[in-house]
Amino acid sequence: MTAFGKLFRTTAFRLTLVYLFLFALFAASLLAYFAWNTHRLITDQITTTVDAEIGEIDDIYTRRGLRGLVFTIENRALRPGANLYLVTTPAGQAVAGNIGALAPGVMAKNGWSETFYERLDDGGQRDHRALVRVSELSGGFRLLIGRDLAERRRLFGVVANAARWSVLIVIVLGLGGGVFVARRVLRRIDAMTGTTRRIMAGDLTGRLPVGRSGDELDRLAENLNAMLERIEALMTGLKEVSDNIAHDLKTPLTRLRNRAEQALATAGSEAEYRAALERTIEESDGLIRTFNALLMIARAESGQARDNMVDFDAAEIANGIHELYEPLAEDSGLTLQVKAVPTPLHGNRELISQALANLVENAIKYGQPAPTLQPLGADAVPGAAAVGDAASENDKVILIEARRDGDQVLLSVTDHGPGIPEADRTHAVQRFARLEASRTQPGSGLGLSLASAVATLHGGDLRLTDAQPGLRATLAIPARAGDARAVPTANSE
Repeated sequence: MTAFGKLFRTTAFRLTLVYLFLFALFAASLLAYFAWNTHRLITDQITTTVDAEIGEIDDIYTRRGLRGLVFTIENRALRPGANLYLVTTPAGQAVAGNIGALAPGVMAKNGWSETFYERLDDGGQRDHRALVRVSELSGGFRLLIGRDLAERRRLFGVVANAARWSVLIVIVLGLGGGVFVARRVLRRIDAMTGTTRRIMAGDLTGRLPVGRSGDELDRLAENLNAMLERIEALMTGLKEVSDNIAHDLKTPLTRLRNRAEQALATAGSEAEYRAALERTIEESDGLIRTFNALLMIARAESGQARDNMVDFDAAEIANGIHELYEPLAEDSGLTLQVKAVPTPLHGNRELISQALANLVENAIKYGQPAPTLQPLGADAVPGAAAVGDAASENDKVILIEARRDGDQVLLSVTDHGPGIPEADRTHAVQRFARLEASRTQPGSGLGLSLASAVATLHGGDLRLTDAQPGLRATLAIPARAGDARAVPTANSE
């Protein structure tokens, strides 16, 4: 297709043609209305003037008779201008006036009419047209008074000529503007098309160009770029998940196979076979938990869980997690506390509970405080051991909080462990991410990834901050619109 063919088939050019037609039609209608009103105004002026003059001449005829009438008509007929006069006898013979000939039948009927006429001083030209009124005087004489319509014709010609030029200028400018707009839009569409072709070819880093005007095409490009960024992130995450599954699940599967093979080769009693089966079941449960976590992350990232969002109290979630994990924390030598107030929240209760549970599990696993060293020798301060013991007891506390902060609901877990270095926090929320300090601990590296996916599903985010010492992991989730209200001060349980 040629460049002009593409240009003329654009929606912008077609819309320009439609608007051009409508505007030209409007302009022509406006000029036609103006011409019609001008025609009517001139006609009204002529009829008003002629009616007044007929009344005046009829009065002269009544007072001064035929002689006075003829004298008056002759004098007025000699004046320059467009006025027309004619007086005829009952037999139709001209007595006075400046008209040499009329269309047949004009003098035979009273009233108004438009007619061709010939003036006495025109040399036989019959292309004149006039608006005349014929009236009958006493005695059978007939009087015609009229006005030449050349002025009206000239004015109408001026309006018609202006209308033709106006419509022509509108068409030329409209077509020029349509071509300009269509070419501009076509260039932007072609640029977008080129980018989309590169994206379809596999280059997910391509982005649509965004101008500075902020028009609808720019807004469309911005939304599409946001969608492309999301698609790229999902595709990158999918690739990473595939790679991570291939690497991180290969080890437990290999270990599972080796244990089964070893049991078949070396086990000689029922107890040894039972122990091998128990280890196999334990390893299988770990794999199932990993796959369940992956499925839950995929469910959260795909948005399927939005169908199950309800209103609930975030404080109930915090208290329930505290009750569930308090025995586990005590077994690890830690104290689990909760600080929560009634906090309305709209979301997926199951996923938010699982995300908060993952944060608590991480805090129990990795939140053990570093041992406190006491000073030795003669310089030791009396009572320092007691102070150290009190400080270490405080460091063993894991705090669960649920509160309202502006237009967000914050669910946080704070420990006093080694924390996560700021440079590693972005990496820590990725799937199967295991930092050096946690590689000796059991787990799949999906806890923070799931929490981050759940927060994103609800339009929030997962924040990892320094608790000085320790780590504070916070689920920041927007509160439902209309639930903003004063929240009472939190009280520790």
